[in-house]
Amino acid sequence: MAIEFKGSHFERDVILWGVRWYVVYPLSYRQIEEMMQERGVEVDHSTLHRWVLKYVPKLEKAFLTRKRPVGGSWRMDETYVRIKGVWKYLYRAVDKAGATVDFFLTARRDRKAALRFLRKGAGRHGVPQKVTIDKSGANTAAIESYNIEYDATIEIRRIKFLNNIVEQDHRAIKRMTRPMLGFKSFWSARITLAGIEIMHMIRKGQLHSTGKLRPAQQFYSLAE
Repeated sequence: MAIEFKGSHFERDVILWGVRWYVVYPLSYRQIEEMMQERGVEVDHSTLHRWVLKYVPKLEKAFLTRKRPVGGSWRMDETYVRIKGVWKYLYRAVDKAGATVDFFLTARRDRKAALRFLRKGAGRHGVPQKVTIDKSGANTAAIESYNIEYDATIEIRRIKFLNNIVEQDHRAIKRMTRPMLGFKSFWSARITLAGIEIMHMIRKGQLHSTGKLRPAQQFYSLAE
């Protein structure tokens, strides 16, 4: 189902430009405001912020219906994101080919948080056969808890060089969040990170699309 843009003072394409530029380039809202003005579009940075918060959840929902399947051998790790001056945790997982499995923003780094992430990923993509982690006791406990709770047989592996792929994948996300100088709220951080992750997955070829569309065109097609 196409995303509805009625009621906006701006055209659909202009809104999608602003949203995509923010989640694909390390730019601030004020910098995008200037870029829009250079193209003859007068839009305030606060309006750009509202567009991201309003439309990214809808684009994420559309993306998930067309996301390519991932493999059953996951690499799971967490990185840090600053929200209101405090470090929070972004759990992420990729399969052995580097395709993003899922992500999950949480205030804590513990067994419960890791278990919630595992449930989310397994709920969307099926239970993995193997999960490679670092020496985190919380991640180990989460997988063990999942196996008991769902009578699963996920194999836990602690092989550091195999986890390098997810640690390297974090860099693409950190490259985008660093210029943002920290998020103002957990809610806006979750939505903005979802947009960044969507574009990152599109670049990795994880969206089913017809024809040979460029990443930007694939992103815009989510609204159709």
